[in-house]
Amino acid sequence: MATVIHRELQAAGWRFWGPLLAIGAVIAAGFAAFVHMETQGHWVTGMDNQIVWGLPHVFAVFLIVAASGALNVASVASVFGRVAYKPLAPLSALAAIALLAGGLAILVADLGRPDRLVVAMTHFNFKSIFALNMFLYNGFFALVAVYLWFMMERRMNAWSGAAGLAAFVWRIVLTTGTGSIFGFLAAREAYDSALLGPAFVVYSLAYGTAAFLVVLDLSWRWAGRAAHAETLARIGRLLAIFTAASLYMTAAFHLAKLYVTRSHGVEDFLLASGGVYPVLFWLGQVGLGGALPLALLYSRRTGGTRAGVIGAAVLVILGGLAQMYVTIIGAQAWSQPIFPGWQEQSSFFDGEVHPYAPSGWELLLGLGGVALAAALIATGLKALPLLPDEPCTASSSPQPTSPPARPR
Repeated sequence: MATVIHRELQAAGWRFWGPLLAIGAVIAAGFAAFVHMETQGHWVTGMDNQIVWGLPHVFAVFLIVAASGALNVASVASVFGRVAYKPLAPLSALAAIALLAGGLAILVADLGRPDRLVVAMTHFNFKSIFALNMFLYNGFFALVAVYLWFMMERRMNAWSGAAGLAAFVWRIVLTTGTGSIFGFLAAREAYDSALLGPAFVVYSLAYGTAAFLVVLDLSWRWAGRAAHAETLARIGRLLAIFTAASLYMTAAFHLAKLYVTRSHGVEDFLLASGGVYPVLFWLGQVGLGGALPLALLYSRRTGGTRAGVIGAAVLVILGGLAQMYVTIIGAQAWSQPIFPGWQEQSSFFDGEVHPYAPSGWELLLGLGGVALAAALIATGLKALPLLPDEPCTASSSPQPTSPPARPR
């Protein structure tokens, strides 16, 4: 079997610094938005005491969920023994770490009092799913970092399979915990479902695979290499399966809600009469993020081509953002049932559907987190030998090696 050699990103000069400076500008804009919201107060955003999780949380939760799924390629190689994916496993691990870091950076910046994060790190209420997630996120960083080290260090290659299995199990638990943040909130009718935990696991498979495809394609183009059609087609088939599974979980969740009479009001709001939320659900999540990617991936004309696979990946990402918007913000816009079976109204907006319009500051903060993840990936590509020289085929060796020494 041929040995696969991994190299650092070879781009130099403006070919490297140009994109990095553009990424840095977006990070600076996101940081400026954070400083403005921190000094002026959250009244400059579209959030208030009814909508407390706004657009930044949409970006943050999407990145956290996608981080788990970005490890798909590495997991398929190490856990399920598919050697053809092994050369891309180190890049998959780097993308997972970077996406999680970008998502958590948004959450910290959107807390309102990020200096109080030390309290959450030192005082734990183990009945709170938020406290448990502190351990899940840090554990994910540690396990994936060890997994990446074992894959890149020849002496530790024998243990990479065990590290990959541990990271795989941990990522399932992490994504279940993220979905359970919403599923355990019984006060919100749109949440309060045990299905949200496994639904988020399935969503992560689709969103993470789509994000990794975009990272892989941009990395190849940045390195001046042509995209390898067989590799893209293989991962594209995975994306199609995960996208179909996401549509199934979405249908199962909403059908379960519709079966319960008391949930008919909120389901009607999210699926039919809620203004922007049904539009984002049907056109964004189901149409752009589900049906259209499947059409591209299974079409005889576009299936397996770079344009079809990457186009489908971008659409899945957009559909994922729409899904997070409907799930996170739509549930808060619907009035809380303070007295079930009764109608209530007060000066505190009880019994009313609450409007929300995100501000530009929120958008900049969300994009800043995405840019931070991109910067971490770019830095890792430049510093570490992560890009395989040879196309990833079934005959590629599962043992990545460092490049030979450059002649002086």
